[in-house]
Amino acid sequence: QGQLVESGGGLVQVGGSLRLSCQASGRTISSYVMGWFRQVPGKERQFVASISWDGGRTKYRDSVKGRFTISRDNAKNTVYLQMNSLKPEDMAVYYCAARSMWVTGTEHSNEYDYWGQGTQVTVSS
Repeated sequence: QGQLVESGGGLVQVGGSLRLSCQASGRTISSYVMGWFRQVPGKERQFVASISWDGGRTKYRDSVKGRFTISRDNAKNTVYLQMNSLKPEDMAVYYCAARSMWVTGTEHSNEYDYWGQGTQVTVSS
């Protein structure tokens, strides 16, 4: 059975940058739409960004537009989330996920089929 493994989280100051990676094993991500979500304790998992199979379409939640960039390298079976100008409200556990279909409009965590274990992003002021 395939796995998604996130890495790249850590502690960063306000205004700093981090690059998250999600490496797939046992599964070819080129068959999937890939997404990033985040979650803080006591709150629902929140959509951050998604990218179509070939990288031609991307989608972001409004609060990260212009600061975050999702990308993918299907040859490396990896999806990335470049996060710049980080704010305290970006602090969360970040998860990558995979789904089979691209959809327009709002995305929800229950629409994704496969998940990684998450990586913590801490933003200090």
